[in-house]
Amino acid sequence: MAIKKSSKIKLSYNDGARLSAWRESLNDIIFGSETAKGKAFDIALSIAILLSVVVVMMSSVDSFQQQFSYSLAVFEWVFTALFTLEYGLRLISVRRPWLYFKSFFGVVDLLSILPAYLMLLTPGAEYMLVIRIIRLLRVFRILKLSEYMQEASVLMTALGNSSRKIIVFLYAVLTLVIIFGSLMYAVENNEAGFTSIPKSVYWAIVTITTVGYGDIAPQTVLGQMIAATLMIMGYGIIAVPTGIYSAELYKTYNAGTIRNDACPDCGKTGHDVDADYCKYCGHQLDDTK
Repeated sequence: MAIKKSSKIKLSYNDGARLSAWRESLNDIIFGSETAKGKAFDIALSIAILLSVVVVMMSSVDSFQQQFSYSLAVFEWVFTALFTLEYGLRLISVRRPWLYFKSFFGVVDLLSILPAYLMLLTPGAEYMLVIRIIRLLRVFRILKLSEYMQEASVLMTALGNSSRKIIVFLYAVLTLVIIFGSLMYAVENNEAGFTSIPKSVYWAIVTITTVGYGDIAPQTVLGQMIAATLMIMGYGIIAVPTGIYSAELYKTYNAGTIRNDACPDCGKTGHDVDADYCKYCGHQLDDTK
C-alpha cells in the first residue's frame, strides 16, 4: 500500500482570515494594482523612489552638497519618513506580517530605510540608500510585465544549477593565483612592487582576469615569462564560467520541452515531449514517458 507523503502548502503573506474593513481596503490599495487607487499608489511610489535615489546621488556631488546641503537633507528625511510610514502600513495591512517581513520585497523595503537611521551612528551610511532602486522591480507588476519576471526566474534557476561547478572553478582559479603570486614574489624583488605574497597574489588576480592595471610589473626575464604564461591562461579561463552557465541555461529553457528517453531503434535522445516518432530515424517512440 503506497504511503502518501504529506506536503506543506506554501502560504503567502496575504493568505488567512479576512482583516477589518479598513485594513482590507488598505491592502487593496497597497498590494493591488488592478484598481485605479492601487495603480495610482504604485505609480506615485515609483516616482518617489526615483526622486529619493536622485537626491542621494546629488548629495554625493560636492558642488550640490555645498550649495544645497540643507535642502538635500530635508528631502532625504521626508522620503525616509514616507517610506517608513509605507513600510508600517504594509505590515498592518497583510494577514501574515511575519511572512511579508521575510519575503524578498519585505527585506528590500526594510533595507531601503535602515541606512537613513544608521547614518546617525555611522557617517556615510546614507549613500547605501540607493538600494531603494531595487524597489522599482514592482514596476513589472504595475505594467503587466510578469512574463519578464518568468524570464528572470529562468536565469536564476540556471545560475543556481551551475553554482557548484562555478564554485569549483573559482577554487581552481584561487589556487592558481596563490601559486603564481607566491612564485612571482620569489622571483621578483621589492623594487618591482612585489613586496609581499598578498601583493603578488593581487597582481596575479589582475593579470589572470586580463584587467592589467599596470601598477605592478615584473622586471626580470623569468618574471616576464611567468606573467606571459598567466596572461595566456587568463584568456582560456575567462570563457569557462560562461560555458558552464550557458549549458545550464540551455537545459533550463528546454526542461519541460525535451524528452530524456532514447529512441528504441537508433538510441538517440532529444525528442519533443509531444513527439510520437523519432526525428532521426522515424521509428515509433515508446509511449511510456
